[in-house]
Amino acid sequence: MSDPTDKPQGNMYEVVFPVPDVTGSEGHLTLVIALSGYADAGNAVSESASFLLDALEHRPLVNFSIDELIDYRSRRPSVTMNHDQIVDVSDLNLSLNVVRDNVGKPFLLLSGPEPDMRWEAFSTAVADLAERYDVGRTVSLYSAPMTVPHTRPLGIIAHGTDKRKLGDMHTWGNRVTVPGAASLNIEYELASRGCDAFGFTAQVPHYVAATEYPLASLRLLQEVAKLAKLELPLEALEKESARVAELLNTQTNDSGEVSQLVNLLEEQYDQEVQRRQELETSPLLGPNGEMPSADEIGAEFEKFLASQPLRPVEDSSSLDDEAETPANSDSSATTSEDTDAHSEESESASADDRSAEFSADGTAEQPESEQPESEQPREEQAESEESGEPEKPRRRRGWKPWFRF
Repeated sequence: MSDPTDKPQGNMYEVVFPVPDVTGSEGHLTLVIALSGYADAGNAVSESASFLLDALEHRPLVNFSIDELIDYRSRRPSVTMNHDQIVDVSDLNLSLNVVRDNVGKPFLLLSGPEPDMRWEAFSTAVADLAERYDVGRTVSLYSAPMTVPHTRPLGIIAHGTDKRKLGDMHTWGNRVTVPGAASLNIEYELASRGCDAFGFTAQVPHYVAATEYPLASLRLLQEVAKLAKLELPLEALEKESARVAELLNTQTNDSGEVSQLVNLLEEQYDQEVQRRQELETSPLLGPNGEMPSADEIGAEFEKFLASQPLRPVEDSSSLDDEAETPANSDSSATTSEDTDAHSEESESASADDRSAEFSADGTAEQPESEQPESEQPREEQAESEESGEPEKPRRRRGWKPWFRF
């Protein structure tokens, strides 16, 4: 790759000489992106960058050309006048700095106003610089106004290319579409080059989104320090956050309308927390309420089947014996089906008796098939006794078995 000290495309940036030292880091560097102007509720992003530059040792590495990237009519710099003279014009500065934490560990910080134009060229330039200085991960900072109360813990929504490093942080969960940003473009470009790209969004109460809210900056930098393993001096931010929280509580108690609004937001917040807990503990859903895919369901089903003990297949002859057991059971056992069958047999026999034909002398003729057992032909009885086989009962007309299938 070309040396970044060469003239970049379109004179987009210039490298500061002498180039500051970036050694002293174990492994790859971390690049923190804090561009103001987009998703900066409570000025959390811009204040995070200012705090790092004010509290830690730093040196500029690259200065980007404001004339190439900023539309002055949409982002007019402030001008200070004293009586009849102009005494100051604010300086817009978009730069990449080398910053060292409390123990001297370096990381890169890209801060300043978000470019108004040439996003693709800007993202490519930042990605080239990241490769040049061996950046292994990128963390972008965002803050958005949310319908949450200031009396509850401020939440952070995370996204990134490596979910394992996000741990148990809340993510967007489902598929969402948000307005584009230069920092999101940089994340996308770096991810396509194999660099880990992460983003943290602070959930700022919407009624303080237009003012400075130091708690949001504190929470963002806490997550950056945790992910990048940096030692950051956050004590001053903690004290400022406590002071602002006390001020908000006083203003809330003094206004019944504001107090009612905060109470409503607290109820909604608590209900959402309970819903998330139910989703996370549900055996049918994954983290953040995600439905398992068809492959995951199939894998779990196969795992369940593999854990079940194998059952021996029973012999078909034993199954036949069991099926015949009711027919060979003790006739003394009385069941409802047995009683119904006997009653049907008695009714059939009575009907046969009534339909018997009478002879001329008035005596009834019994059908041949219904003759008593004692009147059966003697030859058949003799054959039965000689063979030793039990005599099979002759079936009468209208006879039905006592058992049913």
